[in-house]
Amino acid sequence: METEGIVVRGTGGNYTVMTDSGDEIICPAKGAFRHTGDKPCAGDRVTVLTGAGTVLKSIRERKNILIRPPVSNVENLFITFAAAQPEPNLLNVDKLTCICGHLGIKPVIVITKTDVSPDAARRISEIYEKSGFTAFRVSPDSGADTVREYIRLSCRSGVTCFAGASGVGKSTLITRLFPELSLETGEISKKIMRGRNTTRAVGLYSLRKLFGDGEGGFIADTPGFSLLDFVRFDFLDFETLPDDFPEFSRYIGSCKYTKCTHLREDGCRICEAAARGEIPASRHESYVSIYGELKKKQKY
Repeated sequence: METEGIVVRGTGGNYTVMTDSGDEIICPAKGAFRHTGDKPCAGDRVTVLTGAGTVLKSIRERKNILIRPPVSNVENLFITFAAAQPEPNLLNVDKLTCICGHLGIKPVIVITKTDVSPDAARRISEIYEKSGFTAFRVSPDSGADTVREYIRLSCRSGVTCFAGASGVGKSTLITRLFPELSLETGEISKKIMRGRNTTRAVGLYSLRKLFGDGEGGFIADTPGFSLLDFVRFDFLDFETLPDDFPEFSRYIGSCKYTKCTHLREDGCRICEAAARGEIPASRHESYVSIYGELKKKQKY
């Protein structure tokens, strides 16, 4: 008999699959996966052959896959960075929004430590809201409830993950959003006999169970993605890069020159919009920088 479900955890060669009915099955993968190198990971939609010798039989085609640690079929990525201490690197943030666009992931901006520099937090939030992104400002005393409610209402399918540089308060935020995960992950660590300091593989938790309602969404219990895990990806293309900046879309196709690069040409509607402040200056600066990096990589 075959059963469909999603891999929520993998440990020591065994995979925990949450079936569409909500049950959990723990089983190994077929030996054929060792030969293909296509190892199952959290987020995979899979088919499990149940009965005598229950085994993970096959993986459905993935929408996307992220690395270090691996997780697939990501729908939402909360890009988390501090307003100050450390100072935010908006170029890295913008690279990540481009990669999200390329992979079909919805980026959500979360600015932490807003109490340290409220003016900077407000300015940065306005940049991304003006560019078409959802943005949240979080301090130790406010904002987390709003983010949690957004996840409950808007992350109802696929996998939701967090990414951010070290020291921005990413782990603290996830603990505030989902304190119940601390208990569950602690129990799992005991079961798999891992020490407290051992890096844990990705585990997914059903938002339906966490909230008591909702559809089929999952939250990753680890904040293990850093911005550098993403910005090193080389699959972006300088020729299609304008499509990864949503605020450019209304101006694309109206420039003076058909093959406008949108860097500094006369008659470029995007450059003109940036000069007028309709496109945030930092976003256009990031576009120029990323374009140059991609152009140089492909040239050599």
